[in-house]
Amino acid sequence: MTVTPRLLIVGPQGSGKGTQGARIAETFEIPAVSTGDVFRANIAEGTELGRQVQAVIEAGNLVSDELTSAVVRDRLAQPDAAAGFLLDGYPRNLAQVADLDAFLDARGENLAGVIELSVPREESIARLSLRAREQGRTDDTEEVIAHRLSIYERETAPILGVYGERGLVDSIDGVGTLDEITERILTALIARGLNPVS
Repeated sequence: MTVTPRLLIVGPQGSGKGTQGARIAETFEIPAVSTGDVFRANIAEGTELGRQVQAVIEAGNLVSDELTSAVVRDRLAQPDAAAGFLLDGYPRNLAQVADLDAFLDARGENLAGVIELSVPREESIARLSLRAREQGRTDDTEEVIAHRLSIYERETAPILGVYGERGLVDSIDGVGTLDEITERILTALIARGLNPVS
């Protein structure tokens, strides 16, 4: 039986999940769905959802769970996600887990696996500080980065408990070369019966 690669990649900022997510999506020939990218695409296309998201962001607020879930459901209902997908940045809290469960249940689908990129806090801070310097981002101070990591630890880490109880989580050591980390992820997914396309 072939397992459809419906995957999540979870990890703190600076864990490399964007890079690894893109690599895994390419290997399985599925779309990598990052909430940030989907928000930007909707805003650029001027969709109704995009206008709602833009209004929230311009007011300096976080996009609500309801709106985030609506945008993701809309994206996952597109034809290219029928053969699987990799979600990055969603669900980011327990309410969004419930929304995703309801969406997949209604379609008779389920997740095949959750990749947790495990990186020590000091490593995340060092990577983000380096990235901020390289990109000339003065707003990314160590305090700001530490605050964002605290939000992740408080809100997002608990979703791993839920998925862990379902036996879906593979905790991957996120320290090493890009290729080493990709190899660890693929080994874990192949063990779950997922077959890379390329």
